[in-house]
Amino acid sequence: MAITVSLVALFGLVLFFLLRSKSLGYGSAFIAMMFGFYLASTGASKPMNDLTTAVVDALGNL
Repeated sequence: MAITVSLVALFGLVLFFLLRSKSLGYGSAFIAMMFGFYLASTGASKPMNDLTTAVVDALGNL
């Protein structure tokens, strides 16, 4: 659970800085956010969570 919360905070921070630097418009940010919410409710959420966990574990072992 701690990994999920920290990744959400990291992605939120990146999104915030992209919006501040005007590299990403508000419409694009909304679409990216909604895509994430809808993706979380599909069958792809389990493999994506497994992949994220594997990458975080691999980085932790470096």
